[in-house]
Amino acid sequence: MMSATSTLALTHFVTLADSFDKDKVTPGVLGFIVFAVIGGAVWLLMKSMNKHMRKVDFEEPTEDGQAGTTAPAAAAPKPKTS
Repeated sequence: MMSATSTLALTHFVTLADSFDKDKVTPGVLGFIVFAVIGGAVWLLMKSMNKHMRKVDFEEPTEDGQAGTTAPAAAAPKPKTS
């Protein structure tokens, strides 16, 4: 059973819904801010991932079980340690 207060509240919402134009809905400033924050977070994550991937020094093992090298160990570039 609905009380008088809830019935009054629902009638106010119904009148607001009738005057609301569904064809003119825009995300507004809050939508832009959320989109910009998500875009910034993705950019920072990609930047961090790129930094970490540059540090990876992967050499695939050969069939003998030893790591295969294409250049002598003395001439191999050293990873950055900053």
